[in-house]
Amino acid sequence: MTTLSEGAAQTEQTSTTSPIPTSEKQRQSLASLLNKITSTRQQRAEEGEGSSTLSLKSKIEAEVKVYLSVPVIKSEADPLQCFSRAFLSFFSYVCVCLCTDVSAQEQPELFLKKLQQCCAVFDFMDTLSDLKMKEYKRSTLNELVDYVTVSRGYLTEQAYPEVVKMVSYNIFRTLPPSESNEFDPEEDEPTLEASWPHLQLVYEFFIRFLESQEFQPSIAKKYIDQKFVLQLLELFDSEDPRERDYLKTVLHRIYGKFLGLRAFIRKQINNIFLRFVYETEHFNGVAELLEILGSIINGFALPLKAEHKQFLVKVLIPLHTVRSLSLFHAQLAYCIVQFLEKDPALTEPVSAVMFLGELEEILDVIEPTQFVKIQEPLFKQISRCVSSPHFQVAERALYYWNNEYIMSLIEENSNVILPIMFTSLYRISKEHWNPAIVALVYNVLKAFMEMNSTLFDELTSTYKSDRQR
Repeated sequence: MTTLSEGAAQTEQTSTTSPIPTSEKQRQSLASLLNKITSTRQQRAEEGEGSSTLSLKSKIEAEVKVYLSVPVIKSEADPLQCFSRAFLSFFSYVCVCLCTDVSAQEQPELFLKKLQQCCAVFDFMDTLSDLKMKEYKRSTLNELVDYVTVSRGYLTEQAYPEVVKMVSYNIFRTLPPSESNEFDPEEDEPTLEASWPHLQLVYEFFIRFLESQEFQPSIAKKYIDQKFVLQLLELFDSEDPRERDYLKTVLHRIYGKFLGLRAFIRKQINNIFLRFVYETEHFNGVAELLEILGSIINGFALPLKAEHKQFLVKVLIPLHTVRSLSLFHAQLAYCIVQFLEKDPALTEPVSAVMFLGELEEILDVIEPTQFVKIQEPLFKQISRCVSSPHFQVAERALYYWNNEYIMSLIEENSNVILPIMFTSLYRISKEHWNPAIVALVYNVLKAFMEMNSTLFDELTSTYKSDRQR
């Protein structure tokens, strides 16, 4: 029987032209790879793994023979730019074989070939075209996700450019314009990405690649550079919330692993926010970027750099002025609270009163689910304001308990908020110099006692016993 390599040689002697955009060298490489896979399957079958393996082997070999019987084009055309259906149909059979079906030494080579195949991008707006090929690619992407999750030793230096290339081919694209110029994220349904069946797997693969124990930023920085980050940030304007959620994770991982890109990422986020505030007032990913910034701010070293203080004053505070504030107010409030926790001196008494006023406006429209996410850092800061020796600051913070909606949020979460506030309130009720503040504190303590008397009594008892020690 003619072997795969012999078939390839015979084909080369009789070939002249073909629409298949591969060289003879590429064809022989694929044939050799497939020969190894089928040999492995045959060996397993002979060891008693069943006839189904042999059946698949025969099917693959038959397809290879059909492929190799097609004449070869002599040019070195780029297969990523001009995949023919015959070539892709053949190569899809390579995808049927899992990376684990070849020896450990051969897996990195097969991994690279699968990455190269997944660079092919399909038109999902045409729901009837290339259905088989789309399914093959989806299967291969799933396989790649599983492989990078459990395998070791696959991440050779040659893999880094191929991974970044595959990810770039799939995710970087011109985002479609909104169907309506008057798109309202609060009222209108977002336009979901048609290619999400593939796109989601590409993002999942890339995240696991970045999180791999074998990942080496020193190698990857040649490929994950400023240009890559800029293109990534542009995608945050996607209307699809699923994509923005994945992008948030990807950018956060890149920020954590690439120290040399951190200042650049912060600067570009600043630019996005400034354009949003002063020019466009439209950017879909403000909430997600603020969420990333919340954890970035949390990691700022003390004392805060002038650059970081400028960011608070020039970028975060002006975000309060845009019409779509309600879409990201929870994340914005969290960022500001993080700044104030880092450096309470940022709030002079007058600006502290203004801050508390702005914060109350945000809390007036916050959803209960969003409130839960920020309640702990928020009330730690409010507790500090209540304890301020400047009576106007303390008074403004205590006025929150006159707001019916905020009171309803506090009551629903009193088991979390009361322990945060109790010590400050109890101490102020005994020690504050201003009788008006003491009266307000008594009212707040009374409200807490009515909300949750059991917890209030426990905290009172604990406080008194601690004082007696």
